[in-house]
This record gives sequence, C-alpha cells and structure tokens, in this order.
Amino acid sequence: MKLTETEISGVYLVEPEFIEDERGHFTRSFCETEFNDAGIGFLPVQCNVSYNKTAYTLRGMHFHAAPYEETKLVRCSAGKIFDVAVDIRPSSPTFSKWVGFELSRENGRALFIPAGCAHGFLTLENDCDVFYQMSPAYTPGHDRGFRWDDPAIDINWPGEPRIISERDANLLTLDEAIR
Repeated sequence: MKLTETEISGVYLVEPEFIEDERGHFTRSFCETEFNDAGIGFLPVQCNVSYNKTAYTLRGMHFHAAPYEETKLVRCSAGKIFDVAVDIRPSSPTFSKWVGFELSRENGRALFIPAGCAHGFLTLENDCDVFYQMSPAYTPGHDRGFRWDDPAIDINWPGEPRIISERDANLLTLDEAIR
C-alpha cells in the first residue's frame, strides 16, 4: 500500500497496490508495520460499517471530545463516497482546513484520519458501505460535530445532500462546537 500524507498533518491517503490475475485482485488494506514505518502509530480496536441506501446522503462532520478523540481508517467497500477530514486542532497551522477524496470499492482507497480531525462523507451512489477501523473504542457521550456547510470551513462538496439526519442538520459551526 502507498501512504501519502495530505496537506493536513497526520491525514493520509492510503492507496492500494493491487496484485491482479484472472480471478480478480488482492491488496493489503492495513499493515501495522507499514503504518509504523510511515510514522503512524495506529492499532485499530473496533470496526464499524455504515450502510447508506441513498445517493447524496451526508454524515458529518463528527469528532469526539478530549480525552476520547478517535483515530479512523475509513474506506468505502461498496459504492462511492466523497470523504472529508477537517483539522480541528486549534494550535495546528492547518486549523479549519479540509481535505476530501473519492473513496470507492473500485479505487480501493482509504483515508486515515488522526485524533484532532473531524470526519464526514457524502455518498455519491446508492447502496454505499463505509467501513471504519477505529481506535480507541467508541465512548458514548463524547460525540461532537459541526455543520457540514459551515461557511468558515467552506468544504467543496460534489453535490447537495438529499438526506441528512436531524442531528447533523442542527449542528453548530466549528467555532461554536469547540468553544
């Protein structure tokens, strides 16, 4: 696999190296040694799947409050999504900056999102499965989030959401959420 750090420190695009033959292909989706060699200390303790039945479903922008920040490796195992990470570390030189990538079963990409970054995605097709490897384990009561359309962040989504939860639709701005 190829790990490429994005313009946000600690956020990596993970691209597969497919070994193909007449049966299809094989690729490694996670290797602790390769992550450690890239300076990423990550050992997932929990895996989750988010099934999204309708195109242009939006989930986000989500994070966990200190000291329960989550680190995630996110991939789309069915369908196609636009996956976004936002730096919410106030002392970071890239505070409030975002990166977004198309993740799909076909391209096999994943996005590694460190603690101190928020996460969200927009489905681009019907029937999307989004697979998360996470650490630490989810801790109830520490969920936080901010508006997907916060003008101070100005994420360039590839389409307008058609489905969004009431909770996500009523989130505050990032500034209000981290105050």
